[in-house]
Amino acid sequence: MDEENPYWISFSDIMAGLLVIFVLAAIALVLELTQLKEKIQEDMSELARAEQVRRDILKDIVGELNSMKIPVKLSENDTVIRIPNDVLSFRQRSFNLPDDKRSLANALAIGEVIYKSIRKENRWKYLDTVFVEGHTDRAPYSNQAIKGNWGLSTFRAISVWDYWNSEMPEGSRLDELKNHVGKKLFSVSGYAETRPVSCSNASPDVDNQDVCPRGRIDSLESLKMNRRIDIRFTVKLAKSVDIREKLSAY
Repeated sequence: MDEENPYWISFSDIMAGLLVIFVLAAIALVLELTQLKEKIQEDMSELARAEQVRRDILKDIVGELNSMKIPVKLSENDTVIRIPNDVLSFRQRSFNLPDDKRSLANALAIGEVIYKSIRKENRWKYLDTVFVEGHTDRAPYSNQAIKGNWGLSTFRAISVWDYWNSEMPEGSRLDELKNHVGKKLFSVSGYAETRPVSCSNASPDVDNQDVCPRGRIDSLESLKMNRRIDIRFTVKLAKSVDIREKLSAY
């Protein structure tokens, strides 16, 4: 009888041990991937819920304001409320909120309706930031102290924001609202003339007959339409963005 080979026995034991380790690692990996998949599905459902809440907020705001004869519009895939110049009537090369009774009453009503809709059923929990965005027409603004049209558009947004928080009652002001992580919900920004209304001067879609069947809007009307305020609502991001990065490592 051949003597037992101790080296062979040792090698067999090592291979068996490695196989056990491999199987256990594979099981652990499958379990982790399953948990990550479930988490992604959960977060995607939460994101879908947040987007639905945003749609509900904006449609409520537009519906109520239109019923008050304040013709705001819903645009950009139900994410932005457009406040046209007909509602706030910004004068060319001016960033001050017009002081006529109609514009001031419209501005206050818009702020109050936005506040009420965001607070309804704790909808703010699904939001990340609400931007008050100022815009200008394409006429150059020569005041370099505020960086031309960039500053002009930003100060238009600030003038609306300041008016809301000076005239709305304490305890019902927009600057008191916070987002899902306890940060201030509102912010202001300016886009100068870089985001013109569709079919207006400088808009790239004027040659698209599907979008602009009548072509370019009349020049003076185009300038007026672009002196406006937009309110952009963004929702909180799903945590699965980080999870997907982790999955890509496998």
